Formats: sequence, C-alpha cells, structure tokens
Amino acid sequence: MTDQTTKHPFIHLHLHSEYSLVDSVLRIADVIKATSDEHMPAVAVTDLSNVFAVVKFYKAAVAAGIKPILGSDVWIERPEQPGKPYRLVLLCQNEQGYRNLTHILSEAFRHGQHLGGHACISKQELAQHNEGLIALSAATLGELGNALLHGSEAQIEQLADEYLELFGDRFYLELQRTGRLGDE
Repeated sequence: MTDQTTKHPFIHLHLHSEYSLVDSVLRIADVIKATSDEHMPAVAVTDLSNVFAVVKFYKAAVAAGIKPILGSDVWIERPEQPGKPYRLVLLCQNEQGYRNLTHILSEAFRHGQHLGGHACISKQELAQHNEGLIALSAATLGELGNALLHGSEAQIEQLADEYLELFGDRFYLELQRTGRLGDE
C-alpha cells in the first residue's frame, strides 16, 4: 500500500452487483476480495432499484473487516417526461435511513411503475422519507448532471437548491471519470 493510499483511501460509493441484473455481473465475494486487496476501509453496494444483496454483502464485508455501506441507485420520476426518469444514489446513514430506503423502494414498486419497467420515486416521497439518507447526484445520469450537460445556469442553480432543500448537508455532487461521453 502506498503512502498516498494510506492518507487518502478510495471508497467506492456507487457500485452495482450481481443483483442489478441488467447492468452488472460483479459477485459480492469478488467485490469484497477486490476491496480488501486494495486496502479500502469501506465499500457501498448500490444496486439499481433494490437492496437484494444486503444480507450477503453485509455479512461478507464485516467478516473481511470492511465497513459495508448500504444503498441503492434509484429512479426519480419526471412528471413532465413520463418514462424518462433520472437517477439518484441513496446511501444509508443509519438504521432510519435503511428503513426509509426500503419504504421508498417498496412504494416505487407498488405505485411508481412506468413505461420501460422503471420503479420510480417521486420527489414528494423523498421529501417525506429522506431522514438518515445521503444522496449522491448520480453524475451524468442524474437530474443535476443532465442539467450541467444541457441546461441553463438558472436551471442548475434551481435543481441544486431543490436537492439541498431535501437533503441539506447530506447531498453530494457525484463525479465519475470512466471515459464515457460527458464525464469531463
């Protein structure tokens, strides 16, 4: 482990596992092994619209001496464009956050099904059930990221204010540098 890694460890906060059937084949055991091999103190699993990996992930991470961070990559509905939701990453800060996340996901599947099979969450639902949740903007797939790519400065400020109103100091801009179009 380099001195730089010791001073500034990397912690993966947006990772899909084998339980995100559409876009990942990463097995929990492989995630934990890679996390351990890279001397990461913690890792988050944020599967798309579910928390199916929680038990397996939690047990494996704790057994390896790694702090598990529970969360989900969720769809946020756009009333003005049904069927074209944005993403938002929600991380559990505490037990109340986990309870709120499971409630939000359940409601999304019960009432928020839209074209394309997305189980969407409304901002009203987020406003009512965000205690204990930390939000990441989901980079270019999020509402704010999309506005940074295509919107006006006024729209960007308005959206940032909306998310700060919902989450306060628990809202973070997510940056990704994966080499995809729009990352930089």
